[in-house]
Amino acid sequence: MKKTYVQVDSRLSEPQQILPVAIAWPDGRIWNVDRVTHCCVSCDGEFQGVRYTVLIGNQEKYLYREGHQWYVLT
Repeated sequence: MKKTYVQVDSRLSEPQQILPVAIAWPDGRIWNVDRVTHCCVSCDGEFQGVRYTVLIGNQEKYLYREGHQWYVLT
């Protein structure tokens, strides 16, 4: 799998956590994030940065943040 970098609109939640609100794909398509169900860091090096489990419509997807950059695995 390779990293595909995307643009993400995000907000800062009450406990100072960055939460994604919308994802813009490189070809211009935009998806709203309906809900963030989980976020974590890898203990075993499976991925880099923070992994967010998000709901887009009724689909569960993973979105990753590494520093100030966001990516998905394709």
